[in-house]
Amino acid sequence: MKQVTIYTDGACSGNPGPGGWGAILEWNGHEKELFGGEAETTNNRMELSAVIFALRALKEPCAVGLFTDSKYVFDAVDKGWLYNWRDSGWRKADRKPALNVDLWEQLLPLLETHAVTWHWVKGHAENEKNNRCDRLAVAESQKFQTEIG
Repeated sequence: MKQVTIYTDGACSGNPGPGGWGAILEWNGHEKELFGGEAETTNNRMELSAVIFALRALKEPCAVGLFTDSKYVFDAVDKGWLYNWRDSGWRKADRKPALNVDLWEQLLPLLETHAVTWHWVKGHAENEKNNRCDRLAVAESQKFQTEIG
């Protein structure tokens, strides 16, 4: 399997509000930046979108080291909440409906395709690639702010 490193971040101005996501894929000395956004979204949806679009960009199953500053995404996968939600009919432990089910359902098959090792990094700190993803995400969210503002 190819070894790929992915950095992701999401941003939102207001929550909900205009949002953006950014991702950097690294493989064999090459880098690719991906980014996108939505006019009305949440920060968690943008964090999840960054991961989904980055994993979708891989053309074959890969061993992925994935770096995110989103505790929401990291904990949901790392602590197994995602699988518990799915197995409970998309209900959380408190029996309330899980949020962002449409995106979690898109992520699940990608996690089955790729061997993903998750890494949480502190946002807005020392990780240069995470900071670059943040700049991509913010720039995307600002495109929507000027459209609706």
